[in-house]
Amino acid sequence: MEKIKLEIVGLSYSQTQSGAYALVLGEAGGKRRLPIIIGGFEAQAIAIELEKMTPSRPLTHDLFKSFCQRFDVGVEEVIIYNLVEGIFYAKVVCKGDGKSAEIDARTSDAIALAVRFGCPIYTYEFILASAGLVFDEENSSSDDDHDEAEEEVDLGELSHPADFTKMSVNDLEKSLLESLEDEDYERASRIRDELNNRKKN
Repeated sequence: MEKIKLEIVGLSYSQTQSGAYALVLGEAGGKRRLPIIIGGFEAQAIAIELEKMTPSRPLTHDLFKSFCQRFDVGVEEVIIYNLVEGIFYAKVVCKGDGKSAEIDARTSDAIALAVRFGCPIYTYEFILASAGLVFDEENSSSDDDHDEAEEEVDLGELSHPADFTKMSVNDLEKSLLESLEDEDYERASRIRDELNNRKKN
């Protein structure tokens, strides 16, 4: 399968899960976004490296990098290779002593390593097709349209995942568009999951 390169677009605090964050990956040269919910520690590890901050003591991912460098092992790429029931699966492709190896990892840990080693992040089309969200700035609604959408759908009630099951497909799709316009990828990912669940049934 052909790999699709991803770039880190943003990292935002989750509005619905305490201590969780939404890591947003974007298709390189494309308009699709892949939101992934990660824990606070992993979010901190990614943010620290992106902001080029130096913690007083090495974090776990910094330790891993130092260990690899000490024994001449490099990380060549990270691949998000599967998606099962809303859980993303990733692997870290390493090379050392002339040999290459793939190591299974949580997606958040794999990306924390990718930013430290400066290696590319990839995924496959079937993952972007099923979990990706299309963000098109040219088709963003005007402020009037935005206000009208808020009147039709009470987005304040969407703070709990269970509320999604009470909404019609039409309302979910409208809310998804509004979430993308607001760049609220964490909420958009939950709406996407509800829409995908209904397609299966």
